[in-house]
Amino acid sequence: MKNSRIALSLVAVLALAGCGASSSAADKEPVKNGEDKSPLAEYMGDGFISSGGGMMMATRSIGGPQESSEEQLAKQRKIEESTAACMKAAGFDYTVVPPEQQGKGKFDEAFKLPPDKFAEQYGYGISTIDWGKPDDAEKNDPNAKIRKALSPSAQKAYDKALNGQLTTVQGGGVIAVAPSGGGKGKPQDTGCRGKAVEEVYGKPDDKAADFSKFDSLFKDIEALRKRIEADQRVVDATAAWSDCLADAGHSGFKKVDEPRESISKKLDALTGANKNSGSGKSDGPSAVIGAPSLDKVDAAKLADLRKDEIELAKADQGCKKKVYEEPFKKAQYELEKEFVDANKTQLEQYRDSVSER
Repeated sequence: MKNSRIALSLVAVLALAGCGASSSAADKEPVKNGEDKSPLAEYMGDGFISSGGGMMMATRSIGGPQESSEEQLAKQRKIEESTAACMKAAGFDYTVVPPEQQGKGKFDEAFKLPPDKFAEQYGYGISTIDWGKPDDAEKNDPNAKIRKALSPSAQKAYDKALNGQLTTVQGGGVIAVAPSGGGKGKPQDTGCRGKAVEEVYGKPDDKAADFSKFDSLFKDIEALRKRIEADQRVVDATAAWSDCLADAGHSGFKKVDEPRESISKKLDALTGANKNSGSGKSDGPSAVIGAPSLDKVDAAKLADLRKDEIELAKADQGCKKKVYEEPFKKAQYELEKEFVDANKTQLEQYRDSVSER
């Protein structure tokens, strides 16, 4: 099992569940080398996504940017130490792993590739990367070894003590569940890890209340996203991108996020992940981190999907670069600058509020 890397993910889930945030490893995007920050990203932080992919979200990790400062590293150490003390009190061994000693995931370098190189090797990183399989960092995690040495019944007890109801392990994947409905209702047992996170970062209800004062700002940002999408320059660029994809043998896509979504849906069909959706229940997961392993998926069908994903992603990335990205960025930056000028005070308040956490 992962240690404080999951703990940091839980921070985001705990703190932002009330804001409707969700996270998935397969949602990662390859970096754009030399990418400058948009006018709005200067205020919304490193978790703000505003790109030629047509997506705009404000989901900043409470733990700060990926490159942790010494203060953030100290908080991670505190989470590890508190988790170990709690587990000891519950009768289990738990080894503190300082953040400096945690290995990098095997795909960390992959997501540093520029988008075109990433597409050539991994497509979108959806079916081509088995997120459910443990990477080298997980294999070397002493707590994974401690858990593995236990009997099946003891493993369940270990998981409950460590993660409570918040996190379970299924098929090698870690699934973190945040209460739906904005975190309302009976509080869930988050185990030793969740308690440690709360000690360092505060209770999720308090965080949700803190961020509720920015609800109107988030609504305005969503309206801004729609304005950018409706800008004639973006509309024309989207049509040109669609024609470009059709010429490359991938017709039928009208919105820039549809190719990626089509691959996700096909993978869901292979894994059966969509069988449990649409039940109408409101107490299901509102955030998922990780995924079950693809070992049980039909190998031939998975190979075909991976081939299709890479070909589609390469064409998608090529068409975006050719006809979409430049006009989108011009419209985006122009409209974002207008928005920043009109909402600078509130944006500064949001930036200052997040930096204090």
